Amino acid sequence: MRETRDTKRTTRDTRASQPTSIIVLSFIYLALFVSMLVFIAYSATVNKQKYMNNNFNTRQKILTAQNTRGKILSRDGDVLASTKTDKKGKEVREYPYGKDFAHVVGYSSHGKAGVELISNYYLINSGIDLSQKAIYDAKKKKFPGNDVTTTLSVELQQICSDAIPSPRKGAIVVSDPRTGEILAMVSKPDFDPNNIQDDWKSYLEDDSGDATLVNRATQGLYPPGSTFKIVTSLAYLRDHPKDYNDYMFTCKGRVSEGENTISCYHGEKHGKLDLYTSFAKSCNSSYANIGVNYIDQHTFNDVLKSLMFNDKLPLDLTYSRSKARYKDGMSKGDVMQLAIGQGATTVTPMHMNMITSAIANKGILMKPYLVKEVRTADGKVLESYDGEEVKRMMSEEETEILTEMMTQVVEKGTASKLKGLSYTAAGKTGSAEFNSSSSDSHAWFTGFAPAENPRICVTVIVEDAGSGGSFAVPIAKKIFDAYFKLR
Repeated sequence: MRETRDTKRTTRDTRASQPTSIIVLSFIYLALFVSMLVFIAYSATVNKQKYMNNNFNTRQKILTAQNTRGKILSRDGDVLASTKTDKKGKEVREYPYGKDFAHVVGYSSHGKAGVELISNYYLINSGIDLSQKAIYDAKKKKFPGNDVTTTLSVELQQICSDAIPSPRKGAIVVSDPRTGEILAMVSKPDFDPNNIQDDWKSYLEDDSGDATLVNRATQGLYPPGSTFKIVTSLAYLRDHPKDYNDYMFTCKGRVSEGENTISCYHGEKHGKLDLYTSFAKSCNSSYANIGVNYIDQHTFNDVLKSLMFNDKLPLDLTYSRSKARYKDGMSKGDVMQLAIGQGATTVTPMHMNMITSAIANKGILMKPYLVKEVRTADGKVLESYDGEEVKRMMSEEETEILTEMMTQVVEKGTASKLKGLSYTAAGKTGSAEFNSSSSDSHAWFTGFAPAENPRICVTVIVEDAGSGGSFAVPIAKKIFDAYFKLR
């Protein structure tokens, strides 16, 4: 009898617990559902431009049917892109400066690129007042899209565009290291965005290797050559913070580690060198020696990480990731190649400009940006952008040493064409070999001015041009001269 009563009690307890379990499960499912809704709403808000730019998003078609695509302007208000309507009522995108802004402003048909892509969300929306929209409705006209003002300078952009004449290939990036503003960005070979509709097929079928539509400034991966000695120097300073001035080396034109030999450019013998003169003379032998014998593997990799190699970059434009690694078990020959910016190491001109800008800005990297302001067609400011700090790449003390080293490149080394001007410049040249079977090399320069109070940072690469001092430095000088209003 007792067993029966116990069984009944257990049954009642089980029945009583069932509603409680159902309520708990209901709350769990409700919480998950609410969390999912919150995530979707948050994701849609944060990534609204990304979703809008997706070619499968039909919202784009609706907006472009309602609104005329807005203008893209230079920092001084010059029109870089606008939409005109011909006599037949067809809208045509016009680019007044043609090839000069080809890659950085981009195009808006056959997909999108450049500012046309990153600002698409604003350009195809219209923020004018409802009263203004009523007027356009009454006239059966489309609403005017929002206008985007960029950080780009027409004067500097045109100088950069002219500085790499056809058939030369290469890229130039000009920025303000204090803010991250991109003042000019050029990639060669270029194209005329006014004719993109007619020429699109020929670009796609081109098998010459020109890759005309590729923005070499952000997507071109190049061996950095001697510009990478900035990175190697930083690694050396971190391993030798107290005794870096004690470094001495005698250059005989080449250096060997076992079967591995590194030669200086054209076999030049630099003689007795300290760290500063090794850098100023761009001595491959000395830096190969530093890489193999004076820098710890973990230190080198930590520096690469701090400079954002093998990692995402804070860029809105489409870009390629730079690559450099000091791997376990690397041969001495590969370490020597790494130390002088050769071998498997590759970098984009934009990334090299960012590293140089961080040195100019006392170690702090500002986010590179192109869009300064978004306004409605009737003048209301919708968005305004200022400098945004990304991270500290190096200490202020390290930048002081690197700046002095880069100044000596101008005063006593390979960038002497920048010496004796009304402004002081600091920089590093590079002659980056890209063909193992020959002495072909790309010409590099990256630097800033004034050295004591940097306001402009310039990075130049000219493909297959030879010496950075001979080909890239004169281009940088033209840009610096224009910025400081020298004629």
